[in-house]
Amino acid sequence: MVVEKIISLEDLPVAEFMGVHNKNINEVITAFPKSKIISRGNEIKIIGSMLEVQRISDVIDTLQIYFHRYGYLDEKYIRSVLSPAEIATQEGTVPEEGAESGNLDEDVILHGNKGIIIKARTLNQQKIVKGIRENDLMFVIGPAGTGKTYISVALAVKALKNKEVKKIIITRPAVEAGESLGFLPGDLKEKIDPYLRPIYDALEDMIPAEKLKYYYENNVIEIAPLAYMRGRTLHAAFILLDEAQNTTAMQIKMFLTRMGNNCKMVVTGDRSQIDLPRNQKSGLVEATTILKNIPGIAQIELDKKDVMRHKLVERILEAYEKEQEKNP
Repeated sequence: MVVEKIISLEDLPVAEFMGVHNKNINEVITAFPKSKIISRGNEIKIIGSMLEVQRISDVIDTLQIYFHRYGYLDEKYIRSVLSPAEIATQEGTVPEEGAESGNLDEDVILHGNKGIIIKARTLNQQKIVKGIRENDLMFVIGPAGTGKTYISVALAVKALKNKEVKKIIITRPAVEAGESLGFLPGDLKEKIDPYLRPIYDALEDMIPAEKLKYYYENNVIEIAPLAYMRGRTLHAAFILLDEAQNTTAMQIKMFLTRMGNNCKMVVTGDRSQIDLPRNQKSGLVEATTILKNIPGIAQIELDKKDVMRHKLVERILEAYEKEQEKNP
């Protein structure tokens, strides 16, 4: 049965999304020769079998998500998204949502929802993947937009899917980034949940909604403020401490000593975004110095070359770095 679907490209520059001479959308058209794909204005019309139309729609959704997140599409990414599409079309099947469908290359971490492919895209991101494979504790330091949190969450999800761990625990210190939490209703977790939104967004990219709901309800995935970690010993878990630059020395020591048997720990942070009082030293800065060169602990440094957001973000970081050099 032939069906028709129209996709509206909202809130993005259509010309940039389509590519020079429509090269991006032409890659999709070439991958699905049995269907008709017509781009006009900010709409894409798809005509074909129900199976192919759904698959093409998923591919375009994935490309939109990537474009919104990074501000561009590159040829390698488009082809990596299309590879499973071509296989599925030839075999007449669609891979299970959120399932691993085999690595397209060694940099792929996992396959998320709607064909999203999560992979290490820079040399330093590849070092993160290798670092957690070879060590039980890893510090990942870098500026905003380098993918340090997203890649770390993906590695946690992969470990859970592969049954290497029994649960994922993700935490952040409850430090106010220039804003007041005190007036907000609810307990500490309810107050800090909006600040954990990037974590929830990442997990929603990687795990089907019903399964994610099950994981939350059964504490297979736990997202909580750092204060909730006190007094616990954590076994068979992948544990991520995000925004660690805002921990005190005592807090990060408390967190690191929660590690039990069969655990992996990742600590992420950005030294340039410390929101602690001026007279208080960052626990992350201290820990990376004290724990340097200890076997089993890796430290990965990312920089502006690893920025995966809009191309302007790298330029903004460079401008701020130059200004700091003028006024240290």
